[in-house]
Amino acid sequence: MQPHDMWEAYTQVGFGQKPQVPFPGAVAGRLRNYTTWKPIEQATMSYGYGVSVSLFQLAQAYTVFARHGELIPVTLLKRDGDVAANARVFSQKNVEAILKMLHMVTGPGGTAPKAQTMGYSVGGKTGTAHKQEGKGYASKKYRGFFVGIAPIDNPRIVVAVMVDEPSDGVYFGGDVAAPVFSQTVQQTLRMMGVQPDMAVKPQVVTQVEKEEF
Repeated sequence: MQPHDMWEAYTQVGFGQKPQVPFPGAVAGRLRNYTTWKPIEQATMSYGYGVSVSLFQLAQAYTVFARHGELIPVTLLKRDGDVAANARVFSQKNVEAILKMLHMVTGPGGTAPKAQTMGYSVGGKTGTAHKQEGKGYASKKYRGFFVGIAPIDNPRIVVAVMVDEPSDGVYFGGDVAAPVFSQTVQQTLRMMGVQPDMAVKPQVVTQVEKEEF
């Protein structure tokens, strides 16, 4: 991708912009203008390093996949009725392809089989990052993430989970954040009265590959 195209996609999903909510923790994060990027910086930003975003911003960005390519505004208060989109970011065709990839992440061989939820299809993406410390990154301090959507074929909710400095030697997002996502999705969809879209039985995982970063 050209630097401008990548920067524009990040900007359209809300990175580098303060969310329009009345909450003191809502910050803009950091997304430098593409004109200052070096090739190696663009490469590392493509998988998250060099970009600073909040969990709130990640959750909003995933509304693009839940709404067929459209970004919707976020709020701390429940709204009734349909919500008008802020903008179309990706085509519906591309979003459908990405949803299939997100679903594979939670299946056999993916990095987050622990995100699976009994009765509901899910999809999402793991993340594991060294914590920033001074001008660099701490060698043994991590944040584990999982952001996902459910049900995957007819999305109703987006759930974003971040575990700060997980302990006991386990820190991958698929190990520490995905189980929290699973429990939250199952309880939330049941409370919402959403009918299961899968047979209500645990999924059998035959192969698990460790996440690398």
